[in-house]
Formats: sequence, structure tokens, C-alpha cells
Amino acid sequence: MAHLLVLESWVGSMSRLLPAALRQDGHEFTFVTRDLHHYLRAAPADEGPHPLLTARNIVTADTNDLDSLLPRMEALHAVLRFDGVVSSCDYYLPAVARTARRLGLPGPAPEAVEAACRKDLTRRALAAADVPGPRHARCDGPGEAVAAARELGYPLVVKPVDLCAGMLVRAVRDERELERACQDLADFPVNARGQERDPAVLLEELLQGPEVSVETVTSGGTTHVVGVTDKSIGGAPAFIETGHMYPAGIDETAAAAAAVTARRAVEALGLDHVVCHTELKLTPEGPRVIEVNPRPAGNRITELVRHVTGVDLAAACVDVALGRAPALTPRPTGVRSAAVSFLLPDPDALPPGTDGVLAGIDGVDAVRDRPEVLELTLAAPGRTVRPATSNNAYLGHVMTADTHGPGARAAAERLLAALRPRYTAATATATVTVPA
Repeated sequence: MAHLLVLESWVGSMSRLLPAALRQDGHEFTFVTRDLHHYLRAAPADEGPHPLLTARNIVTADTNDLDSLLPRMEALHAVLRFDGVVSSCDYYLPAVARTARRLGLPGPAPEAVEAACRKDLTRRALAAADVPGPRHARCDGPGEAVAAARELGYPLVVKPVDLCAGMLVRAVRDERELERACQDLADFPVNARGQERDPAVLLEELLQGPEVSVETVTSGGTTHVVGVTDKSIGGAPAFIETGHMYPAGIDETAAAAAAVTARRAVEALGLDHVVCHTELKLTPEGPRVIEVNPRPAGNRITELVRHVTGVDLAAACVDVALGRAPALTPRPTGVRSAAVSFLLPDPDALPPGTDGVLAGIDGVDAVRDRPEVLELTLAAPGRTVRPATSNNAYLGHVMTADTHGPGARAAAERLLAALRPRYTAATATATVTVPA
């Protein structure tokens, strides 16, 4: 049995999968957070405490201040003796790597994690290693962005260098839209966890082709490709993930090319002791890397992989944090494909001129009773709803399995279409959604 240090977490699915992986292998953990109430608010009253709050110890510390955090964790380590350090939250992965190095525990190089968590630094590292990606420019203000856009040519994608879940990522077609996107970024100087943002703007050419992700585990300097997941995107001009299927519904040649490119990207960044979720576009010229995330995939992709292959990427994340070889050999599960589709607010159904409040969702019973459904998770009535601009806007999801072939996506999309949210106008007492 090992004792792990968990530094912060998302409050979505991985925040439950990671504690479950720790418990199933007989490990225990100490949870460190700067804001315990963030997790208290995230657990529905009828489900009991959030799994992160079942830790052996819960410690409050300023996880945003490395200068104070590292000596604090060193002092804790002297008493509690940790065997590894983990987190599921992108904003704290660099702190995890720095803490592991300070405590002499297994973990990826902090410099590699910091480069993977910063989109501009990722672009620099991949370009230096000739790993294909979009043409791009890092800009330190709207003036630089306008000049760079003229050089790159529209349409373009505007990105923050340090946000997650598709936040403030936009396609722009002209200078007016570019300036508006830059202003939106400037108006968001602090992320959801209270960390000051880098104001830089990343411009990228708008790549054409289907999008996939490659799930990998790197241990002992070797990157193992677990598989390729496909992705559907909606919400233009934003890029909102509306669904995934594993394995990806693409031919073997395209899947192999994506896997090779993802492995090269992980190696170019110098990542080791890490589970990665690498996103790529399959363009007519071949795979192009969108980003490399040095943690297990979110949006239930880890569960899609587990249902089909039996490989538990959350457990692999724990193993590599402990310096152990993870179990990555697939086993028969009886499932040939698994898919998830996400329920998004319909902007045309929301009350005009104001935010809405979720009054209920019709069609739930008919969907829940279907034999192909693995999961059906929906937001409770009372949630404040506004038009979706990122992956944080989901009202729920349906996950399906196909035991015969690649039909899980079609089933998930068909069942999702049977769910019909109802809204009322927002009032001063409407429930506020807890951020991820």
C-alpha cells in the first residue's frame, strides 16, 4: 500500500476516477487544496461527500504559491511519508512535478510539464523537433496579433496560452473578430483557480479534417500507445467537444499515423512518468498536433477506453506517479465500441435577453432504460444556463456501448436527441454553477 499526495483536482469525472483508482489498489492519499469549499460545493447533497474528501488527511495550503507550497510539502513529507504526487487538474500539474522533484519522488521533469501546459511553449518544442502542427504566432498584444494575422492569413484560431476546456478558443474570419477575441482574453486576467494568466495570445491556422486524440502512457522512457479516440466538435465559432468514441471510427492507416505523431510529440516535450492525452487534426497533409495534455483524458474518455479494453488510465496515472510499470495489456470486455455524447444548452430555447434556469429534462426515463446505455448523468433543475462557449457548459451526457461493432456513437447521438431540456427565466436566487 502506498501513500500519495494529491494536489488539487478538477471536480468533474476524473476527480472521482482518481480516488477510486487509489482505493481499488489499496492506496491512501492526503489531499491538499487552497479552497476546500470548492469541493464541498461540487458534491450533490444526496451523494454524500466528494470522494476527494475521504482522504486520510485534508490539508489547506496555498497551492498557487510554489515558494510557500514546496517547503510546506517537504515538511509534510517528513511526517507523512509520501510515495508519489498526482493531480487531475491542468492548472496544478506543474506544481505536482515541482513537488515530486523537491521530495525526490518519481515524476516527469517540471520543465517538460510546464511546456506541455503552455500552448505557446508546446508549439516551440514541437517545431524544434519537426513534429507537424499548424502555422502559428505568439502575440503579446492586439497590435502584434493583427500584424501576425495578416501574415498567416484568415481564417485563424485564437487561443489563450494557459486555459483549459476550450475556454476562449475561437475561430476568427477577419480583423474585427480577431480584435474582439483578443479583448475577451484581456477581460479574463485570472483563471478559475485564482491564478493570474499570461496575457499572450496564440494565433494558429484553422486546420481542416477530423479531430482525434491519442491516449498514451510513458514509463521508463518508453511511450505506449493505448489507442485513438475520435471527437465531434460544435458550438462554432467556439470549439466545444460534443462527443467521443473509442476506438476512433477511422481507418487503420490514419490511426497508425496519429499514434506515431502523438508519440513523437510526447518525446519532443521530454515527458516521462506520465499519462498523456494528445489531440490532433487529421488533415489532408497528415496528422497535425493541436495540443499535448500531460494527464489522463477528461470528458469520460478514460471510461470509454476502460469499457472497451479493460485498461484503466486513472490507475496507470497512479502507477507512473509511484514509479511502477502500469498494466496496459488489453483484455476482452465484450464491448467493441463505447461513446459519449454531451448535452448542451440550445440557445434558441433559452429565454431571450437573459440567462435561463434549467427547469427539467424530458425524455429521461426512455433513455435510461435502454440496454446500450452505460451512463446517463444530467444536471439537476435549478442550474443557471447560458449559451455554451466552452466544455464547461454541459448539462449532462449519455454513454453507450456496442458489443458488435463501431455503432456506439450513433446510439449515443440518437439517445441524446431524445433528451429535451426545459428552461425558465433566471432570477436573483438562481443557482450558480460551480466551475470545474
